[in-house]
Order: sequence, then C-alpha cells, then structure tokens
Amino acid sequence: MRIGMLGTGMVGAGLSTKLVQLGHEVKMGSRSGDNPKAAEWAGKAGKNASTGTFAEAAAFGEMVFNCTHGADSMAALKMAGEQNLSGKILVDVANPLDFSTGELKLTVSNTDSLGEQIQRAFPGAKVVKTLNTMGVEVMVNPSMLPGEHVAFMSGDDQGAKDKVAEVLRSFGWKSVIDLGGIKSARGAEALLLLWIHLYGKMPDGRFNYNIVRAKQ
Repeated sequence: MRIGMLGTGMVGAGLSTKLVQLGHEVKMGSRSGDNPKAAEWAGKAGKNASTGTFAEAAAFGEMVFNCTHGADSMAALKMAGEQNLSGKILVDVANPLDFSTGELKLTVSNTDSLGEQIQRAFPGAKVVKTLNTMGVEVMVNPSMLPGEHVAFMSGDDQGAKDKVAEVLRSFGWKSVIDLGGIKSARGAEALLLLWIHLYGKMPDGRFNYNIVRAKQ
C-alpha cells in the first residue's frame, strides 16, 4: 500500500520505518520538499521510502498518517490539501498538547477534540484516531512489552477503522479497542495527559495501558 506520512519527528519516522519494513511504500511529507530530517530518513529506509511536501505525501498515499505536532496539525493538513485527503483514511496520531506556559495542558478538551476538529475540517476524509496514547517504540513493536496491553481507536467510518486495525495487527497489536465514533477521541486525547505524568515516573517510554476485565 502507498502511505503518506505527515511529519518528520520521532513518531513520523518510527511509523514510516515500520511501514517500509512491512513492505509498504511511504512518502514522508513536510512543509518543504527538501526537509533534512525527511531526507536523512529516506536515505536510511531504502527504495520504498521517498519525501515531498505535505501535499505531495497526501496525494501519494492511499492512507495518510497525521504525525505532526497537535498545535500545528490543522495548518499542516490544510497544506496537504482537502482534495488530496478526500475519500482517504486519515490516521490521526497527534495530540493537542501545549507546553507554552510551562504547564502541560490540552488545547482542546471536554467538549471537543483534535480528532473531531480534523473530521469537521476535512469531511471527505475518513478520520481514525489511534496510537496517540503511547510512545513510538510501543506503537511499532507492541510485543516488546510482556502480557496484554491495548491500543484505542475512534472514528465514524467502520470500514476505515477495520482497515486501520489490519495495519495495527501487522505491527503486532493483539488488542485494539474500538471506542466508537470520532467523538470518543476526547477520551483518548485526554489519556495522554496521564501518560505524560507516568512517563515522569518511569525509566523510559516503554510502557502502556491494559484494561482488566471481570470474569464472565
């Protein structure tokens, strides 16, 4: 499958590398077509890796991942172009975090979410929120952690969620919980606040959540 990756940071690079290893063609997009981080990644990732602008990556991908900083996501997606996203699955991994005041907070919460804002702004896209509640090492290699642990998913299009779940299973995810429509992204994004505080108490980011159920 052809994948458009929006974002050149740790998450974008980590997911892109994993997808290339699984045999997908990945074009990493950024504001400019000559981004040095993107070029460095493509040089290491092999023949199925390429780079371009946000618009070029979005046009290239059959599925598009938003791995930009949450505060910049709307601007990046506008640069990607509504016409390049329409009809496609848009996997939103971003979190609307703000550290500008020195205190961690969400730029949107309770009555809205970044996932919902993206879906409203790009109604032709099929937005699926997932993988935003963990570090990138766990995203791409869930088997590094012992026992069962979960990835959450939100979105209004069931077919899109089914296809994203297939990609997650190819990463090694065994437990994917569908939270429901894109409105449920409010909970998934808020959960990242807890992850940040836990991260401060852990040796590193290699941890995740599990849901323990009562025996039936």
